[in-house]
Amino acid sequence: MKNKNFRTWLDAMELSHPLVIAGPCSAESEEQVLEIAHELKNTDATVFRAGVWKPRTRPGSFEGNGAIALPWLKKVKEQTGLLTAIEIANAHHAKLALEFDIDVLWIGARTTVNPFAVQEIADAIQDTDKIVLVKNPINPDLDLWIGAIERLHKKGVKNLGAIHRGFSSFRKSNYRNIPSWQIPIDLKSKYPTLPIINDPSHICGNRTGIFDVSQTALDLKMDGLIIETHCHPDKAWSDAKQQIKPERLVEIMNQLKVRKPRFEQEESLSKLNALRNEINAKDEQLLETLSERMQIVENIGKAKKESNVAVLQNARWNEILDKVLEKGETQGLSKIFIERIFKAIHQESIDHQERIING
Repeated sequence: MKNKNFRTWLDAMELSHPLVIAGPCSAESEEQVLEIAHELKNTDATVFRAGVWKPRTRPGSFEGNGAIALPWLKKVKEQTGLLTAIEIANAHHAKLALEFDIDVLWIGARTTVNPFAVQEIADAIQDTDKIVLVKNPINPDLDLWIGAIERLHKKGVKNLGAIHRGFSSFRKSNYRNIPSWQIPIDLKSKYPTLPIINDPSHICGNRTGIFDVSQTALDLKMDGLIIETHCHPDKAWSDAKQQIKPERLVEIMNQLKVRKPRFEQEESLSKLNALRNEINAKDEQLLETLSERMQIVENIGKAKKESNVAVLQNARWNEILDKVLEKGETQGLSKIFIERIFKAIHQESIDHQERIING
């Protein structure tokens, strides 16, 4: 891989399978690291990952073995031929990773949110030909994600990629980190050649959902998967619930379907275009309806201004939300989807009325 272009390498690999980065959440011991690596060397995994420094949410948890684990990864490469990957959180980590010839460096979600830390890392690895992957920030902020990538690019780091690991939310969810698929889709739209790797382990926070999230990622044309893998996951020192055994990784990769990038038959393409035209027409209708709704909202704003009434009417808003949630469910629409749409409409309505009332 050395000195090759990351995008070109991935495109060539895609002929057989997506990029697979696998290994334990934490490098617990030399024996553990080598045991897992040898189990993975005959799978679809190309890169072996292991957490050397572990930024934990609260003190007292296992926070990694640090630099003493780096020689273990060197042995992984020597004995198995797998490339190696670790997370770096500061310039010191970055310099040590380069010193031990780690092939793939990734910047974690907690670091991505801090432009100062990202800049220090970028300065430390300036002009490197290593693969450098940037995880999305904890919060759903596309500009912050792009900013971290740009800082590295401006320092001559050319083999760049992104890792989609989902986003924290106060809302209850089946996910540890909500995928919010539209955000990596927007990133892909803005930078079509930027490789994006999906991290189903951190999105799910458990083993059961990893296949479904991985399949969705491939359906959305993401370039690979980073899956936490451990020979004895129940005994793992960190994130035990989301790690799978190497044999389960093999099963998942055998079951995943890699979709064709485009329609190949003229008849199928013609049918798709007809359906897309229907979508375009419906989108126009939606925009017209929203515009008409906002005109009514403005009239409501004028009435409130005349009577000196507050913009927010909680009872009315809760009544609307309950009604649309119930109606949406009968029409096969998820509550989460309807709630997001109508909260956005409500916020826009409030903004319209605020402008009118405050002149």
